[in-house]
Amino acid sequence: MNRPESLFTDSGEAERRIGLEFFYTGDEPLGGRLRAEPEDFIVEEISIMPPEDPAGENTAVLLRARYWETNRLVRELARRLRMSRKKIMFAGTKDRRAVTTQLFVIAAPMQEVANIGLTDVEFLRMYPTKAQIGMGDLIGNKFSIVLKDIEPGMSEAQQICYSVESKLKSLGGFPNFFGVQRFGAARPITHEVGKFMTRKEPEKAVMAYLGLASDFEQEGSAMARAHFASTHNIPEALHDFPKELSFEVAMLNHLVKNPDDYVGALGQLPQNLTMMFIHAYQSFLFNRMLSERMRRGLPLNEPVEGDIVLKVDKNGLPDHEQWLTADSRNIARLTELVRQHKAYVSAVLYGTDSEFAGGEPGEIEAKIIEQEGVKSRDFVLSEYEKLSSRGTRREIVAPVRDLGISFGEDSIRFDFTLTKGCYATTFLREFMKAQELTKY
Repeated sequence: MNRPESLFTDSGEAERRIGLEFFYTGDEPLGGRLRAEPEDFIVEEISIMPPEDPAGENTAVLLRARYWETNRLVRELARRLRMSRKKIMFAGTKDRRAVTTQLFVIAAPMQEVANIGLTDVEFLRMYPTKAQIGMGDLIGNKFSIVLKDIEPGMSEAQQICYSVESKLKSLGGFPNFFGVQRFGAARPITHEVGKFMTRKEPEKAVMAYLGLASDFEQEGSAMARAHFASTHNIPEALHDFPKELSFEVAMLNHLVKNPDDYVGALGQLPQNLTMMFIHAYQSFLFNRMLSERMRRGLPLNEPVEGDIVLKVDKNGLPDHEQWLTADSRNIARLTELVRQHKAYVSAVLYGTDSEFAGGEPGEIEAKIIEQEGVKSRDFVLSEYEKLSSRGTRREIVAPVRDLGISFGEDSIRFDFTLTKGCYATTFLREFMKAQELTKY
């Protein structure tokens, strides 16, 4: 086994709190910030388009949105169509501070959907279909992202970019950490909520979601959260919380009418958001495992004995349900397949049915789970409809395709494509090395 050179550099305290403890590259930071304007962060979903069917009762919509987070967009679409938000299906959640193109399938006639008029929302394509879609039913995302307010001069910035690009190309991608958006860039609390849910502590989960404040929120929101955290006065909080915090207000309304029903309060949130809490906690565990692998100097782009190596599916994507365990008989072959992006080294996304890898990778996985004091049965969430999580595997290196870097007078544009589930901000952090999560 060839352990990698000591390239890794420590991250900042904010990232360590969500499990991102290292940068793969040791170059000087570009700094800067993303999303100065929504147009600086353009995301185009590479969708698996459902078949068109004139007799279909559903409507497939390819939709472009500016400054709309997916959950809030779904909530508004459901309100306009007077239907349950569960009847609006999508494959991936997109961040608010962006211009995004993604596929929706809506359980409504096409004419009704076509009559909706929303600010900063454009319907690019629309047709009837009988098909449905669910989370993960996409291939990847194409990005065009502008980085502004960089710290070094442009000549030095170019050299940093070329150096980082070269190192990541040699790796075959970048360490596939879950990005800050998984946890909340301004208020990174989703994994904390998920942790309390798995530990069957719904009151603490609700208090974390409502009461953990951030310096990066609007002052009114931060003050309302901080006051609630100190008083736990629910009627007073309902009066204090800004109405734009609509999910929080819905939870507080429920608690006013149903005191101490904290499970019911969490049930006021969209199901995919509450599922995100569980996934965020799993993501935090994964990030810690990947960080520990880097700390120990185990390679990321080749298997060691005991590693579980994912096969690829018909789309060339890592198949999270089909894998092989590396041993002395097959490790040379698996190493070559990983080099060719025909297989991927993985770590566990821990859930009810998870199995650890063998050898030192398995020791790492078991160590992190033991330190957290979590058990597989904790992910059986009978209190919450459809939130139990079996767990799976996740590739530890994410490939980057079609990378182009262009330099302006005072900004840098990155164009690239990632496979589904991989984070553009995690790729760009290797260039930026920002100390504040909100810079991403």
